[in-house]
Amino acid sequence: METAAEPGPELDLFLTGSLFFDIIFTGLPTEPRPGTEVWAEGMGSVPGGIANLAVAAARLGLSTGLSAGFGDDAYGAWSWSLLAEQEGIDLSRSRIFSGWHSALTVSLARGGDRSMVTHGHPIPISDKELIGIPPTSRAMITELTLPGNEQPWWVDSVPDQGKIFAAVGWDPTEKWDTAMLSDLDLCHGFLPNHVEAMAYSRTSSPEAALSALADRAPLVVITQGVDGAMAVDASTGERAQVPSLPVPAIDPTGAGDVFSAGIVLGTLAGWPLEQRLLFSTLCSALAVSHFGGSLASPGWGDISDWWASKKLRARENAECAAIAKRYGFLDEVLSQHKLNAVRRAEATFGLLTEAEAHYRPNEPLRPAAET
Repeated sequence: METAAEPGPELDLFLTGSLFFDIIFTGLPTEPRPGTEVWAEGMGSVPGGIANLAVAAARLGLSTGLSAGFGDDAYGAWSWSLLAEQEGIDLSRSRIFSGWHSALTVSLARGGDRSMVTHGHPIPISDKELIGIPPTSRAMITELTLPGNEQPWWVDSVPDQGKIFAAVGWDPTEKWDTAMLSDLDLCHGFLPNHVEAMAYSRTSSPEAALSALADRAPLVVITQGVDGAMAVDASTGERAQVPSLPVPAIDPTGAGDVFSAGIVLGTLAGWPLEQRLLFSTLCSALAVSHFGGSLASPGWGDISDWWASKKLRARENAECAAIAKRYGFLDEVLSQHKLNAVRRAEATFGLLTEAEAHYRPNEPLRPAAET
């Protein structure tokens, strides 16, 4: 097992979770059927899983730390290099495990949704062993788990985390055990989608779920896909609901992660609740209108380009004019991020880096994959 560099200074956001190497196919004319071959219009390869959230946050200028296990294969080496060197993510609490291969997901994006096939194994050590002493951070996003024999690693680190935002994963049993929310009272925010929110609150509408969950954490945000998002913030006394932005959805991979990164950014910056929802909805819309999961996450350069285009079109298009009015707060926000005009990168497994060459020293550089 290889260790990383010494931990850096205090982080804006600390994350831990499972890393995957995603191969994404887009523009499928039909769904694959047994005995057939389907040609895709586009293909990309990116770090996925928890990397979606880490990249989304880093693109927005949050100093982000990630604790994850990396395989000692070319996929793991390339993912490490991209996350650390290109995206500037602190991997000091991540590890490369010898003899352990990267988890792999093939994502088939079609019709605004996607299907996935995944193979992988749990990392050889526990989260507590991997992380060691958690860093001090202004925020952390963690996934809630059912109570077990061992407390989740993050419970003991609550005093060192400024604001903890909780998420929940899909329950394959569809029992939606409410005990999953037992640690929610330790968190500042709860970020479920509308299906999860209704299931865990035993309600029949997103509005009812929001009201039922509002006393479980100071901030509750419920995403509703094409129907937008709604939230209540007890710490400020605000309640808000916003529509989604109409965009052609090419690849929805990681859309929820991009949204969550926007919520964390806006909350740490002290923005009004409605602005946080609008901004996060924008980031998510910009991500799904490109393919590539984590690398489709927008940077401030992409947001600035969108805003300039929308204001220009607002002069002659009523719909654009309404959107421009709704997003008028971006003028001030963008003025504060002029020096961080990062833009999204290509989703491709490209030329071997020095880190990859370390693992495959006898192989020549290969050309970039087609996109």
